[in-house]
Amino acid sequence: MPKKRRGKRRSGCPLNASVEMLGDRWSLLIIRDMMLRGAKSYKEFLECYEGIATNILADRLRKLVAYGIVTAEPDPSDGRKLNYLLTEKGIDLAPVLTEMVLWAAEHEDTGNQALVRQMRENKEQFLAGVRKRWANRNSPRP
Repeated sequence: MPKKRRGKRRSGCPLNASVEMLGDRWSLLIIRDMMLRGAKSYKEFLECYEGIATNILADRLRKLVAYGIVTAEPDPSDGRKLNYLLTEKGIDLAPVLTEMVLWAAEHEDTGNQALVRQMRENKEQFLAGVRKRWANRNSPRP
């Protein structure tokens, strides 16, 4: 897949490009909810633990679509609604998010220890499960 440059970046540094695409907590939490909770709809994202504001959610979803991390497709049961799905580029963030979770769990008092334990015990199996769920876009929620 060809590499795409979206707009003017502050520098050509690869870390800078990552930060510009994913540098705020809301984008990462939206991706988390898609990857781990199977969230697809605007309403499901609004129900996240952290309580994202509607204007921020709309903006971050728009940016994630523009960067090719997420796609927006009409809901088959109601064409007025959109389902947001991770692209291959988005799914490729699974190892990054896993490492971020493990890093935070190592250095801070965090919750969801069952998930952390699952990641620690067999990281490759965990990541394979994430990829498998998203390989079939119509798969049930995890």
